[in-house]
Amino acid sequence: MPRLVRLAFAAALFLAAPVAAVADQGELPIKADDGTVIANHRVPAALESHIEKLPGAVIVGNPLGKVTLAEFYDLNCPYCRRVSADIDVLIRANPELRVVLVPFPVLGIPSIQGARVELAVARLASPQKFYEFHRALYAGRGVIDGQRAFAAAKTIGLDLAQVEKIANEDSLVDVMKAHLRAGDAAGIQATPGLVIKGVAIVGHPGPKSLARIVANAQRCDAVICGAAR
Repeated sequence: MPRLVRLAFAAALFLAAPVAAVADQGELPIKADDGTVIANHRVPAALESHIEKLPGAVIVGNPLGKVTLAEFYDLNCPYCRRVSADIDVLIRANPELRVVLVPFPVLGIPSIQGARVELAVARLASPQKFYEFHRALYAGRGVIDGQRAFAAAKTIGLDLAQVEKIANEDSLVDVMKAHLRAGDAAGIQATPGLVIKGVAIVGHPGPKSLARIVANAQRCDAVICGAAR
């Protein structure tokens, strides 16, 4: 059984994570499924392009799709688990959706351990296999840490010795810090954080609202059709 990824570097990264500020009240009237306006704000187009080029980010769904949705997530965030399932439904239903998965480990050492394994898998596996691994991570209950991530990597047939070697590389600290900086630049103050068509959405709006946002992006190139830009 592979050992847990090194705690020293994980702890250093955790301490370097940005402190969350109070969430915004919603620049656009994007409503969650419960009818409340969910926190959101505009982000520069250049930042959107930067996010999908982050080292360790993985594009799933249709890589040539017309609608891009970036998701910043922590493996131990319960709302990230929910949004992952809802995004999976959308990927299966919409051949034009491309999703940029950005590990964003801000909830402690287990999340950082899991993210290290994720980044190793991203380097070793195809995007399709990575996505299979990503969904397998959420299949069980409880805390997702290095050991849980190793177990999920095994289900897609990866050599765990290779996964362990990469997961323990010092360079992954810089990769995770790059993700944290990008999330901070996008104003992602909580997880999940979604970025689509020039708007960052902080939190999970719910499956109906998320489906509507993606449909609007495909139909009118904006999260709300008819809204002033």
